[in-house]
Amino acid sequence: MRIRHKPWARPELEASRFFIQEPDSLKGKWNESFPQQQPLYVELGCGKGGFVSQAAFRDPQHNYLAVDIKYEMLGLAKRNVEKVYAQGQRETDNVRLTAHNIERIALMLGEEDRVDRIYINFCNPWPRMKHKKRRLTHPRQLMQYRAFLKDGGEIHFKTDDDELFAESLEYFKECGFEITYITYDLHQSGYEHNIMTEHEKMFSDEGINIKFLIARKAALPTEGDT
Repeated sequence: MRIRHKPWARPELEASRFFIQEPDSLKGKWNESFPQQQPLYVELGCGKGGFVSQAAFRDPQHNYLAVDIKYEMLGLAKRNVEKVYAQGQRETDNVRLTAHNIERIALMLGEEDRVDRIYINFCNPWPRMKHKKRRLTHPRQLMQYRAFLKDGGEIHFKTDDDELFAESLEYFKECGFEITYITYDLHQSGYEHNIMTEHEKMFSDEGINIKFLIARKAALPTEGDT
């Protein structure tokens, strides 16, 4: 998604108490960046923060770390988080934002961080064959996530793209994840915990079904498994 340069974004983020400027320095000790140590959820590719702002506010029993590569997006995410928490008259104690290239996520998150859940919402589908390895659900990425996702931890994956969803099912299987929930029409599925963002509503209004799954980290398949 292209977004115009926002000269205010970086200064605002650097002045924010819930933006982390040097994420690699916190590898293995992310819980120390939150006032209260509690289970950690991570959103990869948070965009404008429509999801994390709502999810973190509704769920004060978990800490939320939202990652994106673009400062322009993170600037908007910061403002969305501030708006939601201000309306609810709460401090932003359980949410953190940071800028990082997710293809190199292993530089900032490690086994000691013990992440309980990862959210991947409407990531770039990278449909061309030569670009597919850049998908956030590609095996190259999933194997990185396994290093910091707890055994039994979950990945919640949501997309509008049929091909990405179908091929991601194979990626998860290849990398030792068990699909525990799947729907090809989220809004008609009866799933109760969905948070609809502006981006998601746009796709839904266009008549595109939203695909969603929950994948649980299990043992890696051994040679000869089918």
